[in-house]
Amino acid sequence: MANPGDFAYTVKQQADIVRIVGDYVKLKKAGAQNYSGLCPFHSEKTPSFSVHATRQFYHCFGCGLSGDVFSFVQKIENITFPEAVRTVAQKLGIALPRASYSSPAEAKEARLRGVLLDVHERASAFFQEYLKRAEGAHAREYLAGRGLNEETIARFRIGYAPDSGFLLRDRLRGEFAEDLLRESGLFSWKQEESRQPSVLGSQEQQSLRSAQNDKSTQSDKSKDGKSAAAMYSKFRNRVMFPITNESGRVIAFTGRTLSTDEKAGPKYLNSPETAIYSKSRVLFNLDQAREAVRKLDYAILVEGQMDCISVFAAGFHNVIASSGTAFTELQAKLLARFSKNVVVNFDPDTAGAKATERTLGLLVEEEFQIKVLTLESGFDPDLFLRRKGKDAYVEALRNAQRYFDYLIERAQVQFPVRSAEGKVKAVNYLLPHIQRIPSRIVRDELAREIAQKLGIDSAVLRQELKHAANTRSAAALKAPLETQVTEAERILIRALASVGEMQTSEEHLSARDGAEEEFDPARQAQFT
Repeated sequence: MANPGDFAYTVKQQADIVRIVGDYVKLKKAGAQNYSGLCPFHSEKTPSFSVHATRQFYHCFGCGLSGDVFSFVQKIENITFPEAVRTVAQKLGIALPRASYSSPAEAKEARLRGVLLDVHERASAFFQEYLKRAEGAHAREYLAGRGLNEETIARFRIGYAPDSGFLLRDRLRGEFAEDLLRESGLFSWKQEESRQPSVLGSQEQQSLRSAQNDKSTQSDKSKDGKSAAAMYSKFRNRVMFPITNESGRVIAFTGRTLSTDEKAGPKYLNSPETAIYSKSRVLFNLDQAREAVRKLDYAILVEGQMDCISVFAAGFHNVIASSGTAFTELQAKLLARFSKNVVVNFDPDTAGAKATERTLGLLVEEEFQIKVLTLESGFDPDLFLRRKGKDAYVEALRNAQRYFDYLIERAQVQFPVRSAEGKVKAVNYLLPHIQRIPSRIVRDELAREIAQKLGIDSAVLRQELKHAANTRSAAALKAPLETQVTEAERILIRALASVGEMQTSEEHLSARDGAEEEFDPARQAQFT
């Protein structure tokens, strides 16, 4: 708690909770002193989160959470109280005193995070430096071939990890203790790798042998007696893409190999999770995209960093990407803080289609309004923009489909819906997606559309879907597809039995969102 005379009290007296919370939640005035918005701590469709300007506190009538500006920042950033005080102070431009903590463990944790942030900033500067040196010529050629100019490279702080296991280590160990470097995720070492020799490629083995042969002095020894010479860089001969937190601080990297040797490791190598990096909680480019996402009230979600960088460089500043992982529930919740509208633009290949379907399920459960942009075969967003240009991408955005129209088309392509067996498989494919939708109105509307497009009796299908929604638990709704085959077959058998009422029309119906108004990316976007 902030007491008169201490730094936290000073910061709290100067803080405007509406402004601070407004950095994370889209607030609307709801009275003389009240502001409301969607709660960032639980899923909801109707705003129940309230901020009182005079009393300087927040309260959610949905989940019951409440508190002051510090508790809000502490919870939403997942940081300690002293770190929350410092974060608010930095937002206000207040000079920071020396940090104090409530326990030694809390202090140690905060110091570790602070040092790891410094390590990553130094590493990022190192990679940027080597991109400009003679050793980085191949990397510069690669980036030029991908259409990236110097401005974009600098903006995203893209760099190059030289083909050496020790240059980065030697640069950093003069400033940071070895035990902290080991916590950074930037290095491997003999003791770790010797337990799993099968995962070592030839390059790693060569680096390890070189490390073992290095001459080390007593000053090279860490406090635990392990030789610093045995530690070597994970990232070698790779184009380096920094991953940043919402404040723009580097917390991890993705490295794209420049080697054609299959033994050089994976094409894309990601940092492991650390005290400052949890891949399921980070969206690539969110620090640069957040204001555009708020202003335009929608985000463009792509798969990879290069796609994201290319789309951003073309002027679409509301683009983000999942970071070294499949899209997660936590990433959906993070995005929801800035907008509940999203255009999903993944690769049009089989893997991209599967990733799209999985992502749609997570976004639906968080009650997003979703459209799907499917580019023509063979074109990811990066290649599409380089080959066809910005205007073509604007047109593609304009033609983005409502997400369930996309799913219905996927079902029609995958299954022979003219046959009873095909209808069973199509409904079996669509059923889990319908059941994830929170709104009964929208579920009923979609059931009608599916029935007409697949030639199934709509009344029977709606009745069965309503029965399924009322009797299945939330856990069962997320069960694997195989567990739902029996129910899907039962629905189709009953629907197909109503031959006299079966609708055979195959005309394309217009998309409808039930009670929700669709957002229009092409209309809202003001691209530069």
